[in-house]
Amino acid sequence: MPVNRMGFGAMRITGQGIWGEPPDREAAKRVLRRAVALGVTLIDTADSYGPEVSENLIAEALFPYPAGLVVATKGGLTRSGPSQWHRNGKPSHLRRACEKSLQRLRVERIDLYQLHAIDSKVPLEDSVGELVKLKQEGKIRHLGLSNVSVEQLRRAQALVPIVSIQNRYNLSDRASDDVIDVCARESIGFLPWYPLATGALTRPGGALDSVASRHGATIGQVALAWLLHRSPVMLPIPGTSSIPHLEENVAAAALELTDLDLDTLARA
Repeated sequence: MPVNRMGFGAMRITGQGIWGEPPDREAAKRVLRRAVALGVTLIDTADSYGPEVSENLIAEALFPYPAGLVVATKGGLTRSGPSQWHRNGKPSHLRRACEKSLQRLRVERIDLYQLHAIDSKVPLEDSVGELVKLKQEGKIRHLGLSNVSVEQLRRAQALVPIVSIQNRYNLSDRASDDVIDVCARESIGFLPWYPLATGALTRPGGALDSVASRHGATIGQVALAWLLHRSPVMLPIPGTSSIPHLEENVAAAALELTDLDLDTLARA
């Protein structure tokens, strides 16, 4: 399923703390429609964003979905309040979560369903095994994983083909370098979450600031351009509730970093 490499993460269209409704539902839906108009063909969400709010907004704004649009969602996290996240990889929970996502997104099959996180209290094989059953039932087209190591990827691959990995990764947090390298070798898409958390690199005079000045770009655009350069399987999904910020993020795909830029960022 081909998608444009700059996607959209639909976590930030919910309320504060990724909890409840956004301040302006119609504004959130306008952001989603603008993303599609800008050529975004991959929207990433999860049942826990809101919870349920993000998926509902996506369906309200975009259904019936345009040809070529992939709406990916996730299950395996539950919520007890703003900024509170709890892992639940029980097969019964994952089945219920997937079937509820199907209803909210108004589809008969989810193109990409991702296990949001490994639950240490449940064997990975049990969690993934239930998703395999849902795939066999025609409710899931492709399976992905989130927040996993190479070893966990291998265990899942023993059960089913894995088409995507979604781990935390950005210019200042490269802990998943080994996972990205495996993804590149095996043509597995890598969706970096928290792609703009550049930390100290955003300070005035820092590496990102220096490169951004040379291009007349923003620091965020340089950070996204670096991700795209890092690997051909990289699929950034920056999220926002603002149309101007969305347009800025999508425009980063056209930014071409020079060898000098990459050297500057490598020494940051």
